[in-house]
Amino acid sequence: MIQLKLNIEKANALRCGIVIPALPLALNRNRKMDERRQRALIRYYLDAGAGGLAVAVHTTQFEIRKPEIGLFRPILELAKEEHNLFVATNSKPIVMISGVIGQTHQAIKEAQQAAELGFDAVLLSLAALHEASNDTLLLHCREIANIIPVIGFYLQSAVGGRKLDVDFWREFSRIDNVVAIKIAPFNRYQTLDVIRGVIESGRADEVILYTGNDDNILIDLLTEFKMSDGKKIVSKRISGGLLGHWAVWTKKAIELVDLVHCSEEENDTRLLLTLATQITDCNSAFFDVANNFAGCITGIHEVLRRQGLLEGTWTLNENETLSPGQKEEIDRVYKAYPNLNDDAFVAENLDHWLR
Repeated sequence: MIQLKLNIEKANALRCGIVIPALPLALNRNRKMDERRQRALIRYYLDAGAGGLAVAVHTTQFEIRKPEIGLFRPILELAKEEHNLFVATNSKPIVMISGVIGQTHQAIKEAQQAAELGFDAVLLSLAALHEASNDTLLLHCREIANIIPVIGFYLQSAVGGRKLDVDFWREFSRIDNVVAIKIAPFNRYQTLDVIRGVIESGRADEVILYTGNDDNILIDLLTEFKMSDGKKIVSKRISGGLLGHWAVWTKKAIELVDLVHCSEEENDTRLLLTLATQITDCNSAFFDVANNFAGCITGIHEVLRRQGLLEGTWTLNENETLSPGQKEEIDRVYKAYPNLNDDAFVAENLDHWLR
């Protein structure tokens, strides 16, 4: 198989920093995919100004891969169709990313399907290889990178991630066709391990960093990291975000990234720190931190339901529901931070997206 490479235009977009929402799965009350609302969600993200879309990731629900559900390929196909419709009338490049999970044989199969369908890269989860050594993990990653560009993924332990040390990230960053890393351990020490590994790899100019730390979004985007590569001090920034949090209030996320990129020197540090805590407080409600993230998917669904984009909060797992008190927490942050929602933008365009 020919190894796919990320084209220059999309690589440049990633490097400059874009908003990449993690796509939720739209279901009807029978827990079947609601194609009309699924398409509306994608149209919302693209019209809001997102520069990419992550499909078949945790927010899309890993259960889509079960044979009795069989939604992995259909959701990729639908997302790519909407992408093609959008770019037919817009010159903006959209980076299409597919989640890839499982043992090597499964990951290869998923990566091949993503490549066949025209996706640009895969977000590679290593959660299924929980006890594997660094050497085994790196071999696994090279197999996928031989098929399609790879975005590394440091997934937080609360939703199944494993610890990945600085030695792993150093060698991972040296793999040809690794283009980026999503840093999402929700842990500052482990976040620094990734950045240090990239800098020490010698590929700091090539491997692009994205935040997935939904609990620390703005701080990640504002920080300039400076570390030694063994010879000199290297400066590295986190360019943008690939986030479940940005599956809601997406228009405001684009404004946030524009604020960081375009007006940095004029911003008041204290005001930005205040804004950072407000965003994190909203995330605590959406992601159900009080219940160890049990309602992190349904919390996102609840916000989209309130906006009219989803009909309900149903998931493929019938036992996965809003946690006790989570709805009230979402009520609280809605009232506390009206400046952070994009309800007006959604209301103005909803009928068009649901056409």
